[in-house]
Amino acid sequence: MKEERLIISPKRAKGEDGFKTFSIRIKEDLLERINNIAAQTGYSRNELIGKFLEYAVERCIVAEK
Repeated sequence: MKEERLIISPKRAKGEDGFKTFSIRIKEDLLERINNIAAQTGYSRNELIGKFLEYAVERCIVAEK
């Protein structure tokens, strides 16, 4: 029987996985609403914020002056 090898590649450095970390300030009531949605759906707050931002950016129209 041929021995199978486990190949482990070097771990990607932060920022090289397609994600970036940054902080934001939001109102407490908005945070509470996001936390409630997270509790109801099982998604993390981070996952939800990413989904919300993606949804908004895909539908955003910049008004001309």
